[in-house]
Amino acid sequence: MANFGEGLQLRSLVKASGELEISLAMIPIAEPAADEIVVRIEATPINPSDLGLLLGRADASTAKAAGSKDSPAVVMSIQQSQMAALAARVGIPMPVGNEGAGTVVGAGSSPEAQALMGKTVAILGGAMYAQYRVVKAAAALPLLADATAADGASCFVNPLTALSMVEVMRREGHTALVHTAAASNLGQMLNKICLADSVGLVNIVRNAEQAKILTDIGAQHVVDSSSVSFMTDLIAAVSDTGATLAFDAIGGGKLASNILTAMEAAAVAKMTGFSGYGSTTFKQVYVYGGLDTGPTELSRNFGFSWAIGGWLLTPFLQKIGPVELSRLRQRVVTELKTTFASHYTREISLKDALDLDILAAYNRRATGEKYLINPSL
Repeated sequence: MANFGEGLQLRSLVKASGELEISLAMIPIAEPAADEIVVRIEATPINPSDLGLLLGRADASTAKAAGSKDSPAVVMSIQQSQMAALAARVGIPMPVGNEGAGTVVGAGSSPEAQALMGKTVAILGGAMYAQYRVVKAAAALPLLADATAADGASCFVNPLTALSMVEVMRREGHTALVHTAAASNLGQMLNKICLADSVGLVNIVRNAEQAKILTDIGAQHVVDSSSVSFMTDLIAAVSDTGATLAFDAIGGGKLASNILTAMEAAAVAKMTGFSGYGSTTFKQVYVYGGLDTGPTELSRNFGFSWAIGGWLLTPFLQKIGPVELSRLRQRVVTELKTTFASHYTREISLKDALDLDILAAYNRRATGEKYLINPSL
C-alpha cells in the first residue's frame, strides 16, 4: 500500500470575532481500512449547497485576501445578527464539497475495494474540495469506461435531485410538475427526464435567454417571469399540463404564491359550480433552494387545498431506501453523457477558488455559469 502522506484540503472557518476564513490546509491521508479506497479527486463541482457551507452567512462583498502566496486565504465579515445561527461552527475548520470524482489510487484488502483500483469513480460524502479522499468502497459509483472524472463530478446532487422530483410526483399522486430557475444544469436534466418519461413539466425562467436554453433541448412549456404576460402564460401552461406540484429553487418573494394561484385558476376553470372555498384540487409547492433569501410572500387567493414546505434530497433518499436509490444511481451512470451531462463555465484549482475575482464569479450563482474544481491542478 502506497503512503500518500499529505494533501491539500479547502476549509471554511467561522471565527468568534465575526469573520469567516477560507483557507487551504495540508492534512494527512489516512491509510484505508479493508473496505475503503483512496480517491485522487480530479473534478468536484461548486453547487449552491456547497456555497452555503463554504461562505456560511458571511457578506461576500467584504471579502479580502489574506495569508501568503504559498498559503492563500480569504477573510470576510459576518453580521453580528447572523452569528447565533453559526454558533455550532465557531472555531471548527470545516471541509467543503458534497460530491466529486477521480481515480482510485489506493484500496484496502477487501475484494470490493481491490476491484476498484485504477478505476474512475464518483463519490458523495463531503470534504471533496481536497486532493485525496478516503471513502468506503461501497459508497463509490464506478463510471463507464468512456467517462472522465469531469463527466462524473456531478453524478449525485443534480441528477438524483431531478430524478427524485419525478419520484415525489408519482408517490404523492401528482401527474405533472412546475420547476423554477429551470434553465440550470439541474433544470435541463429534469427536462430530459420528463421528455423521456412523458411527464408534463412547466419551466419558469427569468429571461428570454434562459428560455432559449430550454426550448433548444425540446422543452414544451417555458414561462418567462420577466414577461408582462407571465401570469397568463403560467396559468395556460399549468392548465395544459395539469401540474399540481412545484419545486421552487428561488424561495423568497412571490413566485411560490404565483404558482399556487395559477394552479388554483386552472382548477377553478374546470369546476362546474361555484364554491366560496375554491377548488378541492390539492396543490403543493416544495421550496428546495434559496436564490432569493428574502421572505416567502403568500397572497391567499388560491383556495384552501394547498401546502408549502421545504424539501431536501438526502432525507428523501433515506426514505425510499437502498434498493430504490440503487435504481436511480444506475440510471445516472447509464445516461451520464446524455440526460445527466453537466456543463461547466470554467475549471479551476483549489488555489484559484480563493482568488477574489473567481470567488465573486462563482458566488453569483448565475444560470448557465457553473464552476468545476480540479484539486489535482
